[in-house]
Amino acid sequence: MSISIDLARRILEACKHRARDLRSPASIAIVDAGGHLVLFERMMAPYGWATGDISIAKAYTSVMFNQSTDSVAHWAAAIPGFAASLATMTGGKFIMAAGGWPIRVNGITIGGLGVSGGNAIGRDDDIAGAGLAVLGAVAQAALQAQPVQPPPAQYPPPWAQPPIPGSYQGIVPQPVPPHQTIEQPVSNANRAATFPDESGVNEIPRAQQTTNTIHLPEDDPYEAFHNTTTTTPHTGHSGDQA
Repeated sequence: MSISIDLARRILEACKHRARDLRSPASIAIVDAGGHLVLFERMMAPYGWATGDISIAKAYTSVMFNQSTDSVAHWAAAIPGFAASLATMTGGKFIMAAGGWPIRVNGITIGGLGVSGGNAIGRDDDIAGAGLAVLGAVAQAALQAQPVQPPPAQYPPPWAQPPIPGSYQGIVPQPVPPHQTIEQPVSNANRAATFPDESGVNEIPRAQQTTNTIHLPEDDPYEAFHNTTTTTPHTGHSGDQA
């Protein structure tokens, strides 16, 4: 991702407007994420020949280290020969002076901005700050232009939806009602029609009483069988043979 020419123009115009307000004409350079020059303007034509190269070097340096040139100057000054080595390696595009800033959108560096020629200490950074303020307005406008997405609809799970008539829904377990015991009072008339069972505790209807109950004695369990066994007399018929 790199800076577009339209965004570069907006940044340049903001810097020029601030420089006019301060009555401090300057050279302004904008490079892309690879350090290639995108836009450049020198406001003081008669005597600002050196400020043009310096502003380009500031923009290039800010992209190279992804930080302001003022920050680079603070830590690079403690390294002997660092500035001279980098200046030689980059063909004079490395410089340690305030006024260069990386151009970032959503945390991504898309280019660099360099300002040179301010007539007071901190004037270059002041002019550059006016140009970087455009990024905030651009981001705010892009945020407002985005359509508001409605929250996702919350649908009930399939098992909570009623089955569609005529469609196969599978075997859906139905809730089992709790066991209910219904006690009905027994009237005196019903009590009269009941009798205690063998335990003497529970009562059963007399209609269920059997009259052919056989009780076996303990000494001879087959005695009742012998007593209830009957012999059918043999009746002879003509033609029968013994």
